[in-house]
Amino acid sequence: MAKLREIEIKLAQGKDVVTACRDARTTDKTFDRRRREYDGMKVDQARPLKRLEQENARLKLLIGELHQKKPVLTDFAKGNF
Repeated sequence: MAKLREIEIKLAQGKDVVTACRDARTTDKTFDRRRREYDGMKVDQARPLKRLEQENARLKLLIGELHQKKPVLTDFAKGNF
């Protein structure tokens, strides 16, 4: 959010996107992606969104692990061990 704000300030000062992104040490593609994701949000609105995204990623990992263990558990339940 801070880099996005920094780049937007530099754009308002008349710099082009590539130069503003280079000054903020990011790429213009990253800037475009973050602008689409966080445009119009304030920091206090973005924090819960980020926490939810992290929780979602953690739950996806857990689901993947359970999906891998399912065949072993079903064989064990059937007595095929």
